[in-house]
Amino acid sequence: MLVSLFLLGFFFSFAGSITPSMLNMTALKISLEKGQKETNKYALGVSLVVLLQAYIAVFLTRYISENPNILETLEKAGIFIFVLLSVYFYRESKKNKTSVEAKTEKEQHAFLTGLLLSAFNMFAIPFFCGVIVALEAFTLFSFDTVPVLFFVVGSFLGTFLILFLYGKFAKRVQQLTGKLTNDINIILAILTGFIAVFTAIKTLL
Repeated sequence: MLVSLFLLGFFFSFAGSITPSMLNMTALKISLEKGQKETNKYALGVSLVVLLQAYIAVFLTRYISENPNILETLEKAGIFIFVLLSVYFYRESKKNKTSVEAKTEKEQHAFLTGLLLSAFNMFAIPFFCGVIVALEAFTLFSFDTVPVLFFVVGSFLGTFLILFLYGKFAKRVQQLTGKLTNDINIILAILTGFIAVFTAIKTLL
């Protein structure tokens, strides 16, 4: 259970950050402008906030699971949300290639930039709540202290690794951003659509 929760936390945070967004595009830009060392500082800042966000999501999900009325309402709302996400990712896959160019800006502390940008990422906590609810539905999650610790640490490392890779292969990723975005968004559209259908079936049964 502990290893599986670590790997699940790692996988979902890694996969959730793989498609180009504000956070990983900033990692790309920092790498192109200032190099890998500063990118690592930025990635550390982002990942520390993600660790906290994952823990908050566990706390919120546990509270929700102990209140069946709230959970039932959220499950129904979740169907609608996942349908919207599926449509969103599909439409994003049809857009043109996104390019990121290095620009000269005032000197900024990469670590603090990571902390601030990650803190303003309002999608993180709902994302982890959704992941935890889905894992719990398959009896793959435990709210005990040690399993939760393994899950949030896995989430921390998954986020750090994807940002590290964006920095490490910045120039290559810059060239492939359009294709990467299309492929990942199609996959995410299918996955979120599947989750919406599964949640709908589970609610009706």
